[in-house]
Amino acid sequence: MIDKRESRAWAEIDLDALAHNYHALRDWIQASSAPEAPVALLGMVKANAYGHGAPAIGRKLQELGADMLAVACLAEAVELREAGITIPILCLGQTPVEQAEDLLAYDVTQTVGDLEIGRALSAAAVAAGKELAIHIKLDTGMGRLGFIWREGSQAGTVEQVRALCALPGLRAEGLFTHFAAADEDVDYTELQGRRLREARAVLEEAGIHLKHYHCASSAAVLNYPWTHMDMVRPGIAMYGHYPDPASEIRGEPSLRPVMALKARVTSVRTMPIGTKLGYGCTATLKKESRVAVLSIGYADGLPRSLSNKLEVKLHGIPCPILGRICMDMCMADVTAVPQTKVGDAAVVYDGDLNRIAELAGTITDELVCRVTARVPRVYRENGTRIG
Repeated sequence: MIDKRESRAWAEIDLDALAHNYHALRDWIQASSAPEAPVALLGMVKANAYGHGAPAIGRKLQELGADMLAVACLAEAVELREAGITIPILCLGQTPVEQAEDLLAYDVTQTVGDLEIGRALSAAAVAAGKELAIHIKLDTGMGRLGFIWREGSQAGTVEQVRALCALPGLRAEGLFTHFAAADEDVDYTELQGRRLREARAVLEEAGIHLKHYHCASSAAVLNYPWTHMDMVRPGIAMYGHYPDPASEIRGEPSLRPVMALKARVTSVRTMPIGTKLGYGCTATLKKESRVAVLSIGYADGLPRSLSNKLEVKLHGIPCPILGRICMDMCMADVTAVPQTKVGDAAVVYDGDLNRIAELAGTITDELVCRVTARVPRVYRENGTRIG
C-alpha cells in the first residue's frame, strides 16, 4: 500500500547521507587546515534547510555535533527552538528591533552590521534586563550588509565596531563576512579574505577579542583552506552537492545527495506520430510513443525552464520530459520503458543537480530550495522510513 505522503510527489530525505556529508566535511576541514584546535561547524539550515526540512535537519545536525545553526530570519529560528533545538542559532538576516524581545526569549544570536541597529537592540535588551548575543557582520566586498571594510575606511569602521561592542545589553561573540564569488573569482575571494584578516588584527589591537571568526561557505571550505579560521559554514555541500565544477571533478570530499525528488505516474497512453503535447504545443511526437503523465509541476518547485530539457528516470532508465512543464504535472516519453505503469515512482532528480541547474539556467541551491511546501518530505535513516 502506498503511503499517503507518497501518493503524488514527494522528497525523500536521506539522513544517513546527511551524516556522511557531515563527517566527510569535518574530516576534510581538519585535514586540509591542520588547525591547532578543532574548527567549529555552523550548520546552514536557512530556507527550510535548503528545502530539506529545517526541524528534522536541525535535530540531526545537533545530534551529530554541530556547534551552531544559522537561519535567515527570526521565524526560522523560532521553528527550530520549538522543534527542540538547543544549540546556538545565528540569525544572518536583519531582525526588526520590535522583535528583539523574541530574539531574547528564544535565545537567538543576532547579526549586526550597523551601529544604529546595534544601539536599538542594546536599548531593547537593557529594557528587558537581558543580554543579546551578536555576531558582527563586515562588508568586505559583497556590497549587501555589514560594516564597510575597504582600503581607506578602516579607521571609521573600527570606531563604529568599538562603539557597538561597548553597548550595554549586547555580548559580541563573532566577526564574519560573506564571500561574493568564492566559486568563481580566486583573486576577489583572496582580497575579501585579506580584508577580514586585517579587520580581525586591527580590532584585536583595539582590545576586541571575539570567540568566533568565520567566512567559509561551501566553495571556500572545499577550495580555500585558509578561510577556515575557527568556524566554517558549509551550505549546499552539507546537502551533498559541490558548489563548483572543480570540486565536483575532484570528488573530494566524497559527498552524497540528501534529497531525491520523486513523483507518481498517473497515466500511460500510446500516442500516434504527429501528436502535439502540452501548452503551446512545444513538442510533437516524431513516432508513435508511450507518454506518461507525472504528478509534479512548477507549483511543486520543478522549474518550467526545464521543459523539453529534463530527463526523469523510470525503472532506472532516463526518459525525456515532453512539452512544457505544467503547474501540477508534466509528461515524459516512456517508450523505452515498456513496463511503466500507473503508480510507478519516477525519480525527477537526485544526484547530478549541477547539470540540471545548468539546464534550468540557475544554481543547485535554488533547485532544492524551491521545492514547495505541498511536497511532503519523507525521511529515511538506517534504511527505513522514520516519522
